[in-house]
Amino acid sequence: MKADTQAPSKDKIISHILSTLLCLAAYNSGGVLGVNMTIPNTLIRGTVGGEALLSVRYTSFSLDLPVIKWQLQREKSVTVVQSIGTDIIGTLRPEYRDRILVFENGTLLLHNLRLTDGGTYDVEISITDDTFTGEGSISLSVDESISRPYIYMEGTSVLELSQNVVLNCSHENGTRTTYRWFKGGKPVTNQTTRFVLSHDQQLLTITRVLMVDDDIYSCSVENPVGNMTSLPIRLTVYKRSSLYIILSTTGIFLLVTLVTVCACWTPSKKKSQPPVRKYGLSRLKDYADHSPINYTDLHPKTSECNGVNAVNAVTSLYILQQKDPSMDDSSSNSLGSPSELDNPPCYTSFPNHIHTNGSPAHSPHRST
Repeated sequence: MKADTQAPSKDKIISHILSTLLCLAAYNSGGVLGVNMTIPNTLIRGTVGGEALLSVRYTSFSLDLPVIKWQLQREKSVTVVQSIGTDIIGTLRPEYRDRILVFENGTLLLHNLRLTDGGTYDVEISITDDTFTGEGSISLSVDESISRPYIYMEGTSVLELSQNVVLNCSHENGTRTTYRWFKGGKPVTNQTTRFVLSHDQQLLTITRVLMVDDDIYSCSVENPVGNMTSLPIRLTVYKRSSLYIILSTTGIFLLVTLVTVCACWTPSKKKSQPPVRKYGLSRLKDYADHSPINYTDLHPKTSECNGVNAVNAVTSLYILQQKDPSMDDSSSNSLGSPSELDNPPCYTSFPNHIHTNGSPAHSPHRST
């Protein structure tokens, strides 16, 4: 009887020991009694306005849906989302509404990333029938894309020998940026005393430029989500004497050109004048041919009035009648002295017909 009662107790002890060893083995190997979770990538980089996929995988022999919980580490952990499978439990925080999607395998997708989304995310996946819960962490960095940088410098890119110059690699957007400088396509370092880089390498100072510094310079800006290179600029170095010769020669050329233009340019002076009608001897002859007076048959006898010959008076009358009205002022000066204008000439009338023997048919009357 004692042997029969002691045997079952030994069997129970052995079975208990075996079960304990099996549980320890399952725990150490991630066996079927718990959730086995893997994380492909523990560091995710995202861009502002883009998306980030925090990917995880788990395995379990339980057919129940997993309980998934994501938290963001801060001074106090913030619950991002909690779900049973893909069904979200409770109400999301305002900053995560309409920006979160949970997959069946526990993966979390964030839309429309913000700079504040960066940090370390803890994930827990548990199943009711399982003894152990799967846990893991993923780091998310969110940065702003870099805009194309440009090189800014005070003054001109034409430098005199031994002059100092400061080049600034500027850009508008970008976070956590690093800078690199290139001269002629080769990186610039602080190995020379004349090339000085600032602490963040954004500024490049060249002290006492030499002729060998006449080259093409560019800068590159990098951050975790990309890099951009600026357009190159060229620094031109002149000797002091050469620069003065160029400036003086240019100044002299401009001065000579200005003097020549001023000397050759004269303003046009055009005044409108009425056309002057001139009568030549041929025009006077035509009028003489059509005149009713036949000057070839005139009697040589002339009459005078106030000391003026009658024939001259007729001729003067003829000229007065044919002068241009526009020439009144100039013609009046050519008529004679004021005494002649005050004493107008007298004219003698002649008979219309003259006898062949030369004697007039009627005696002419002298005008009074």
